[in-house]
Amino acid sequence: MNDDTNRQQAFDALKRAMDSYHPLTNETWEALRAICKFVSVNKYHHLYPAGQIPASFAFVFSGLFRVFITDGSGSEYTKIFFEEGQFPGSMSALLTVTPSRFTIEALEPSQVIEIHFKAYRQLLMDSDDLKLFQIHYLEKNWLLAKEPREVELVQEDATQRYQRFVSHYPSLVNRVPQYHIASHLGITATQLSRIRKKLQNQPM
Repeated sequence: MNDDTNRQQAFDALKRAMDSYHPLTNETWEALRAICKFVSVNKYHHLYPAGQIPASFAFVFSGLFRVFITDGSGSEYTKIFFEEGQFPGSMSALLTVTPSRFTIEALEPSQVIEIHFKAYRQLLMDSDDLKLFQIHYLEKNWLLAKEPREVELVQEDATQRYQRFVSHYPSLVNRVPQYHIASHLGITATQLSRIRKKLQNQPM
C-alpha cells in the first residue's frame, strides 16, 4: 500500500471518527484537512516529548501510544493509552502554551494525522459543527470517563483495577507490554504477574 493510499485512508478514518460525535459540513472538513499533516512514527519515538511546547495534537490511524510522566527518581507512571481512532495530545500544554509535563510515546510503528492546534482553535471559533463535535467529544472522553477512573484509584484494589482494565480495554491486554500496564495501574510488574497468575488459576 503506497503513501497516498495510506494518507487517504487515514483522512477517511479521521472523518468517520469525528462524524461519530457530530457530523461536519464539507466546508468545515476541507478547512480542517488543510491544517492537518499525515505522519509515520517509529516505535518508541516521542511524538510529543515532555519539556517541549507542543504545536499540535494527533489522530491515530494505525498504531498505539502511551502517555507517561517521569518522577524525580526516574520512575514512570503511564497515565493512559491511545489506540486507533483516538486523539492523543498534551491538551493542558496546548491551551496554556507551556512545556508539556507528559511524554507521548509510540509503542508500535504508527501512522497519525497531526492537527495544528492554533489553527484548529480558530476553526473551532468559526464553525458551529466543529463546536458540537468538541462538546460531544469532551463529554464522552473527559467528563464521563474521569469519574470512574477517580473511583477506581480510590476504592478498588490492584486486582479490581486490573480486571477493570481488561474489561474496558480487552484489545490492549496482549498488545501493551505488561510493565506498562503495571505502571498504569500503579503497581509493579511483579505484582501484576502475580495477579494474572491468580486469576488464571481461579475456577471458571
